[in-house]
Amino acid sequence: MIYTVTLNPSIDFTVHVQTLRRGELNRMDQEQKYPGGKGINVSRILARIGVETTALGFVGGFTGTYLTEALTSEGVAHDFVRIDGDTRINIKLKEQSGETEINGAGPSIPPDRLQQFMQKLERLRAGDMLVLAGTIPPSLPPDLYQTLLVTYGKRGIKVVVDTSGEALARAVRHHPFLIKPNHHELGELFNTTFTSLDETIPYGEKLLAQGIRHVIVSMADKGALLFTADGIYRSNVPRGTVVNSVGAGDSLVAGFIGHLSQHGSVPDAFRYGIATGGATAFSADLASLDTIEAVYPQVELTKL
Repeated sequence: MIYTVTLNPSIDFTVHVQTLRRGELNRMDQEQKYPGGKGINVSRILARIGVETTALGFVGGFTGTYLTEALTSEGVAHDFVRIDGDTRINIKLKEQSGETEINGAGPSIPPDRLQQFMQKLERLRAGDMLVLAGTIPPSLPPDLYQTLLVTYGKRGIKVVVDTSGEALARAVRHHPFLIKPNHHELGELFNTTFTSLDETIPYGEKLLAQGIRHVIVSMADKGALLFTADGIYRSNVPRGTVVNSVGAGDSLVAGFIGHLSQHGSVPDAFRYGIATGGATAFSADLASLDTIEAVYPQVELTKL
């Protein structure tokens, strides 16, 4: 079983207008609403590719009800802790000139609800996978991911951490199964910047030497690198029209761990992850299985 954790989920409300006229009445050309949050995105993709998953985290209010009902309709199992505040709404405003995002802050999570969440994690068993994805809300301990990583890593559970900033810096000290920083997030870890994938290689190797099992570094249109026990692999970039930047990285993670759990080959899982991330970038919502399979033949790996 792959469990995903989204501490501050959302409803992603995408609004399309031709041109935004500030201070005037604007009418939408179209709109979409999706369950949002990095861990939820991972679970949604896993369900689409036929991998067993359960989404965990916190939901509240009428927006939380909408989110859980949407996941149920997609066949995504979930077991959230209910809180008093409303699950946030993130607005994605798309117009001809570009895209503007307005993200909600999210509700406060009291200590008793955090304890309920921790109790739900006691179901995990050796061989399961736990995906910790997204930011940690300010009402929760800033070292929560670190605590979960240490606790469940000792029990034989493979812990994936997909976050940034201080939460990622804390996590890399405790041997996660997988991290997936982009080149900006990797640069923050080492207080540097990168302009090419080749420049990231020494730093990916450092992370591997620290005991992280798999490191994937993405660099948008320059491709991605996988650092793993048997070497370094570089992927090309699938061809297609990018229509959606939201969830592509989460889809890469889902494709990688989902394929790895089913087939066991790390390079093949990396290839499938790249195809899944690309397929989401070419779709209005997260990728469908058909889209992933259409993109997969384009992905080529080179062992460095």
